[in-house]
Order: sequence, then C-alpha cells, then structure tokens
Amino acid sequence: MSTKQVVVAGGGGFIGGHLVRDLVSQGHRVYVADVKPIDAWWQVFDEATNYPGTDVGDVGRATTLIPEGADEVYNLAADMGGMGFIHHNKLDCMLSVLPSTAILQAASRRGVGRFFYSSSACVYPDYRQGDTDVKPLREEDAYPAMPEDGYGWEKLFTERMCRHFLEDAGLQTRVARYHNVYGPHGTWTGGREKAPAALCRKIATAVLTGAPSIEIWGDGEATRTFMYVDDCVQGTQMIARAPHPEPVNLGSEELVSINTLATLIEQIAGVQLEHVHVPGPQGVRGRSSDNTVISERYGWAPSIKLVEGLEKTYTWVHDEVKAGVGG
Repeated sequence: MSTKQVVVAGGGGFIGGHLVRDLVSQGHRVYVADVKPIDAWWQVFDEATNYPGTDVGDVGRATTLIPEGADEVYNLAADMGGMGFIHHNKLDCMLSVLPSTAILQAASRRGVGRFFYSSSACVYPDYRQGDTDVKPLREEDAYPAMPEDGYGWEKLFTERMCRHFLEDAGLQTRVARYHNVYGPHGTWTGGREKAPAALCRKIATAVLTGAPSIEIWGDGEATRTFMYVDDCVQGTQMIARAPHPEPVNLGSEELVSINTLATLIEQIAGVQLEHVHVPGPQGVRGRSSDNTVISERYGWAPSIKLVEGLEKTYTWVHDEVKAGVGG
C-alpha cells in the first residue's frame, strides 16, 4: 500500500484514536486534530502530526490543517456520548454541524481525494424502532425522516451535506452509519459513556467493592446490536476507499437486550448480580443493523463476536476502575 496523507478530525476521541493507530501502523502520514487538550486524548501517537486544542468549526482553521491534495479526510469530530448524554444535550449535539460543515468546505478547497463522514444509526426514524424484536434497519429506511432528536438530526443533515458536496462540488464523500461501537480506550465514566462501557464499569465496581447489585435504566429489555471498535476501523477505511457514495450501515447483527448484555459481562467477570431497574433515558425500544448492502457490496461482516469484544472491553475497564479505587 502506498503512503497516503490522511487527516483525522476528532482523532483524540474513542473511535478516532483507534483509527489513527491503524493508519499510523500502515505507514501513512497522519494529521490529527481534536478540540480537547492532548492530555485528554484517549490515544496519542508520536508518529502522527498532532493538533490538540483545535476547533475545526472554523473553515479557515480547518483548511490550514489539511494538506493540499490530501488523500483522505476522516471526520469523526462530534459532541456526543451515550443515551444519557444525547438525551440531555440536544443543543450541543446539534452544534456538531459547525465542524462538520467547516471540514467539508476545507476538504473541498484543498482538493481532497476522499472525505469520510461517520454518521450514526440514530438517523433512523423512531417509528421503525418501537419493538424489542425490531426489524433490522435498511439504508433506505432513513426516510421519511424522523431521527433521534438533536444528535440524529445533525447526523442526517450532514449526510445530506456530503451528498451535495459530491454532486455540486465534486468532493468524493463517503458515509457510514455506525451502530453502537464499543471497546477499550474510550469513555467509561462521567456521563458520556455508552451502555457496554457503563455496564463494564458498574460490574467491575461491584466486583472490586463487593456490592451485590447494579442499576440499569428502565426495564432493560430494549435491544441493540454492538460493533467492536476494530471492526469499525476496518470497515471505515474500506467504505472510505470504495467507489460507492451512498450511506451504508456499519454494524453487527447480534441483537441483544440490555439485560442480556449485563449478564454476558457478569459471566466474563465471574459474578451474578441483582439488577435494580431505575428511571433513566432508554432511547428507542429496539435497533438492529441490516447488513445486506455491506455484505453484498463488499463481502464484509464483523469479525469479532460480541462476547469476544466484551472480554477485551471489560478487562480494560476493570483495570481503569481498579486504578481509580486504589486497588
């Protein structure tokens, strides 16, 4: 593989950090920007050119970060988190449209070869996700539109921006709709964590403190599919470099309830805990990825089963919790 010039916006975040690691390992020249200070990045690589504390919501600033004729730009910059965060921070989620638009404009000005946008399964309408035994979501199901309020609307709007930058400006945009990405080296506490990391933290804390129970929002019967971050990184680059511009699902088809997810992690941890159900944001009742398009078009399927990914994630989160409690 020839060496590429690659820009990763949001590279200090969870998925961005894993993506940068893989791009660096391939020998590419990688430029990484993130609004957070570098000590708040999940992973830092000296082989990359790092721009911490950089607000890419300004077109001029974003343009200076992108080398002329760069091969690829990956936009993962967004103010987001798990259901608890996006439920209570709709305005902040919507404002992610500013860096998304600025980076698109900057990439177009710089004559970038490929522009990848990380969209989300939150673009799918609530009216298709009302049952736990949900019908897997197909790409065409995004319309008529009624996405997740705040976060989902921003994602769907930016998908349309990508489409029009392709049609009107000739920028080769590619879009993947991520379905619940999880793994180590990401947020596991503080309010932005997603369900797998939150449950790993709760169960690890119970193991380390001897607590007999954990709390779960709602009845725990809501269903989701979860994709391990290594599969996400591989699929992201595959989609970015492919000839097809239409948005495509990038996720797993292993549908589980939140209660089942907790039980799987407990089995990994070697404990059996009481589940105390408490009020809290739950999102849609069921969400699953239909992988027909990505399978037929690319021959792609996730390589890491849920239990395998959870083992890796729990081990990492357990060590983080143990360090925090002084164990």
